[in-house]
Amino acid sequence: MTEAPRKVLYGFHALSTRLKIAPASIEMILVDASRRDARMKGLLARAVEAGIKVVESEGLQLDRLARTDRHQGVVAKVEPLKQQHSLDDLLDEVAARGEKPLLLLLDGVTDPHNLGACLRVADGAGAHAVIAPRDHAVGLNATVAKVASGAAESVPYLMVTNLARTLGELKEREILCVGTSDQAEASLYQCAPLRDAKQGVAWVLGAEGHGLRQLTAKTCDVLVSIPMRGAVESLNVSVAAGICLYESLRQREN
Repeated sequence: MTEAPRKVLYGFHALSTRLKIAPASIEMILVDASRRDARMKGLLARAVEAGIKVVESEGLQLDRLARTDRHQGVVAKVEPLKQQHSLDDLLDEVAARGEKPLLLLLDGVTDPHNLGACLRVADGAGAHAVIAPRDHAVGLNATVAKVASGAAESVPYLMVTNLARTLGELKEREILCVGTSDQAEASLYQCAPLRDAKQGVAWVLGAEGHGLRQLTAKTCDVLVSIPMRGAVESLNVSVAAGICLYESLRQREN
């Protein structure tokens, strides 16, 4: 399985991570000729060390290439990275290391900023993968990579044909599938199966405003809510993902 095609990366975090894990995939780095601060010098030194061609460019050219002016003065032409794992292979490797799988499944998240933020929080919490359906999700692109601040390069993003079927496969591996819903009676802090999960946890979150699709919700082992004590009725999906993933991390470290 391969990631969705992506011709450019931009921003220091995304490029620094690509330089670290796959420098050979970078064809060329274009930089703002007017920027010569320490951060830029550090990035360019690593690029030169890796033998990557560096070209000075004007800001407007970088804007056109990145399709945004939020590139921080650095844009790279890159080859797409091949996805190293199928879901089965990834879970087998996790089991071989003696670890409990920690997964984030996203149902209907189509905003690249939300996906990028989810990847970033998944990386921070040590999640083993982020999973989404092919037909109801945004693919990896330059905006996702910029927002993810390098996590799009470090966290496997697996796009599956059928999310409900994938949940069934996870349940066969005794991975607890926990969906979030405003209508759930128990909060994630009151969920006994979550505390007792022996083989790992897959958190299943829907898009903000829509929530989980009906079939996805029915396929989960349990539904939980995130307590809301203020005036707002819901949280951004990346914020909710952070709360859920770090709750699992807290439980595992106690």
